Amino acid sequence: MLSFDEFWRWLLGHPNCIISVGTPDAVLYDHDDFHWELEADGKGELLVQVVLGKQLIGEVVIPKGVVTHVQAEEREEGEVLFECFVDGPEGPVASYAFTLSHGFSAEDDPPEKPPGRWVH
Repeated sequence: MLSFDEFWRWLLGHPNCIISVGTPDAVLYDHDDFHWELEADGKGELLVQVVLGKQLIGEVVIPKGVVTHVQAEEREEGEVLFECFVDGPEGPVASYAFTLSHGFSAEDDPPEKPPGRWVH
């Protein structure tokens, strides 16, 4: 189990490793022609965007501070699902999901160095 802040900081260095990003309502999938943009806007929201050139294809907005924790689960070979949980009326609910081409490693992005981009 990871804190969302730790996961997000690590994810900033791994946008090229994202396979898909989703919510219970929609999923954005990677494509050879797309790239992922991860950023915080000025309103305290985190943005996950899939872009073709400069054209926005899709976006997931995560309000800052709502995700309580992240759980990772190995899926098919070469895929790891990271489920982001939000507190609901009946307990934690997986509200956001990131599928990446590899698992989390705290060694990839030590806290003392600014996030960079890792390619696997």
